[in-house]
Amino acid sequence: MDEHRVPTIYDVAKACGVAPSTVSRAFSRPGRVNAETAARIRKVAEEIGYRANPLARALPTGKTSLLALVVSDVTNPFYFEIIRGAELAANEADYTLLVADVYESAAVERKALERALPLVEGVVLGTSRMSDSAIRVMAQQRPTVVLNRVLTGIPSVITDNARGTRRAMEHLVDLEHRSIGYVAGPEASWADGMRWRAMREAAEALDVRVQRFGPVAPTLGGGTEIAAVVAESAVTAVVAYNDLVAIGLMRGLAAAGVRVPRDVSVVGFDDIFGAELCSPALTTVAAPLAALGRYAVQTLLTGMSSRTPPQVRPALLPAELVVRESTARRARRRRSRAVS
Repeated sequence: MDEHRVPTIYDVAKACGVAPSTVSRAFSRPGRVNAETAARIRKVAEEIGYRANPLARALPTGKTSLLALVVSDVTNPFYFEIIRGAELAANEADYTLLVADVYESAAVERKALERALPLVEGVVLGTSRMSDSAIRVMAQQRPTVVLNRVLTGIPSVITDNARGTRRAMEHLVDLEHRSIGYVAGPEASWADGMRWRAMREAAEALDVRVQRFGPVAPTLGGGTEIAAVVAESAVTAVVAYNDLVAIGLMRGLAAAGVRVPRDVSVVGFDDIFGAELCSPALTTVAAPLAALGRYAVQTLLTGMSSRTPPQVRPALLPAELVVRESTARRARRRRSRAVS
């Protein structure tokens, strides 16, 4: 045999003096092959460097032991722990996790799923930008779990946005802030809508004013770009869509001569890596990111192995306010706004 050619099942069969179908069964259904023959086949395969292709064997049955996790932006630290938690849960169940980055684009997300669905047994959608109807169509093809979003009839895992937002608002009100802003994220984000709704409800209950800014991209740049608008407003505190936006906002405010937290307090969401490393360290609503990823995969696997319809009530994981240095008591006199 040519030493540069990859050995095939036919090479193993010839070396063992058996039919190729026997070699195939020895790897895919070893119980259906004589133990002595199966052992000889594995030994010869190892000697000549043959490796069974589990994906090729699995495609006709759909049993590939592959799962897909789709994330909107893999460079966002929000996903680091989610991916790690999902990978750990997949590995424990002897599955391999494929991660697809879709660049905050619903069109790219649909294309990635079209390519991945024939290969995987189930899908976790992390903060999907697709429409509800598009997700439902996809979920009819493969078992699906969605993160940070609730869709009727589809299993989901979410953070307690309402409680987290309420705790952030109570914290700011305790610091005597009466005019609070919200820097909104992508319009397609389910979590963004829930947070803004929770802010308005909390504002009414706490008798304070709220003002919405944006939407902005869920990035450092998005926060920086909206900073000038926030600086010109009357708000003395801001809750941002996520930590990246909050950190970008603090940078932009500093460039405009607005001091955080002396002039404006800032609260983020998610408690990503880096939230406590920026200056000032960011007060944020912490999400259990690794737990989100782990629980999503466990929910997916449970649904895949069950003969009954999956539980579709959203799994609600707790959110916790982490108070650091970016929030402080409201100054009695707000720094004068710049006059253009």
